[in-house]
Amino acid sequence: MAFKRPSLAELHARLTANIDSRTDGQPRLRRSPFNIFATVMAGGMHEMYGYQAYKAKQLLPDSADEAHFGRLASIEGTERNPFEYAIGQCEVTGTNGAVIEAGKTLKRADAVEYTVDDEVTIVGGEAVISVTAVLPGAEANAIAGVALTFVDTLAGINGQAIVDADGINNGTDIEQLESWRQRHIENIQQPAQGGAAHDYIRWSKQVPGVTRAWQYPGEMGEGTVTVRFVRDNDDSIIPDATEVEAVYDYIFEQHPVTAGIYVVAPIPVALDLTIALTPNTTVVKAAVESEIADLLSREAIPEDGNGKGTIKVSHIREAISIAAGETDHVLVSPTEDVTLTLGQILVPGDITWQ
Repeated sequence: MAFKRPSLAELHARLTANIDSRTDGQPRLRRSPFNIFATVMAGGMHEMYGYQAYKAKQLLPDSADEAHFGRLASIEGTERNPFEYAIGQCEVTGTNGAVIEAGKTLKRADAVEYTVDDEVTIVGGEAVISVTAVLPGAEANAIAGVALTFVDTLAGINGQAIVDADGINNGTDIEQLESWRQRHIENIQQPAQGGAAHDYIRWSKQVPGVTRAWQYPGEMGEGTVTVRFVRDNDDSIIPDATEVEAVYDYIFEQHPVTAGIYVVAPIPVALDLTIALTPNTTVVKAAVESEIADLLSREAIPEDGNGKGTIKVSHIREAISIAAGETDHVLVSPTEDVTLTLGQILVPGDITWQ
């Protein structure tokens, strides 16, 4: 039978009844010390019940707070994925022979700072410098073409550096508590088995930034396993070559030596929609876009060749219907389930409103 924590009023009533039972039924005065004792003791007992309820939640991984959960997970072998520093390259121009020393600081327009990794000399009026963010996290990631400014004036060097075509990437925030909790519970429910299907998913998600992963046995031939994964907290969920290599390297150290491992990025396919929406307002449109994105985060998986990557058109209609403020809609396009080819995954596309 479940224990029901008594309320403060119930505790007070119990204590006063207990006192009355020991005073031969004599009526208590309104300002009797017994009333004060009952009130004070009920408050103390209520606080103790509250503390016990709090401590009880800390015993189990699905209810423990961050501090207690961290200890539970660490003892049981599920370490929190750490933050990562953003890295990349920038193009600079200047006078031939001018030197950019390692450690020089550059600043983005929003005050995010980077340092130069290695000393570089200008040749032919230009050079490429490698940079690393001063602080870890996804905020320091930058797309191609972003301008960084040298904090110090450097002789013979133009003041700005431009992020190259590959961008500044790999910056990752420390793993969110609920993501960490989910991984730990999965590890309890599906313990490592030295190369079972779920082990490849576990290993992938132990790499910082990886949020979802899938394994496809035999895709590249007998005895092979293909792994695909996404990074939901990045600007693009599709991993780049460096991120794919990081997952491959980690899995390679864990997997059975007899298995052939392939780690590849899913191929993104935009889910473009045409929707006649009522009411057709900015707020409701935003709500619909949010619900579509949520649908894809829950249901979109890379196609396995057997239809597992298909998104039902009825699910798209449902996502639109539950958007806050929507009273009616017609999904003009697509009109049938959205199917994919091997390795493709649906991502949010353009919405045409009618």
